[in-house]
Amino acid sequence: MSTENRSGCPIANTLDIVGDRWSLLILRDMFNGKKIFSEFLSSPEKITTSVLTVRLNQLEAAGMVVKELYQTNPKRYRYLLSDRGRDILPVLQEMCRWANKHMPETWIPPESFMEMSP
Repeated sequence: MSTENRSGCPIANTLDIVGDRWSLLILRDMFNGKKIFSEFLSSPEKITTSVLTVRLNQLEAAGMVVKELYQTNPKRYRYLLSDRGRDILPVLQEMCRWANKHMPETWIPPESFMEMSP
């Protein structure tokens, strides 16, 4: 990820980190307990392994996720939310509220997710 901002706009800068099709879904999954690569692959949106690898690396580079080795042979990592990553929770919760209000066909998120705090 580039450290140079395209503008001073906070929305543009946030979108530079999480504005792709997958990053917020990966963060959503992390808030809901997913930590290892195979768990992310089991999400209903069907992310590919190559895209997941790139997005996890980008989230780590942006300071949203911490990668931790949990097995050495073969090397396997778990992905944990950093403080910076946890702080995006209210944004995800508001996105859920907005979608549930304006898009009635969307799923109702679990209460545990909606009541969670960063």
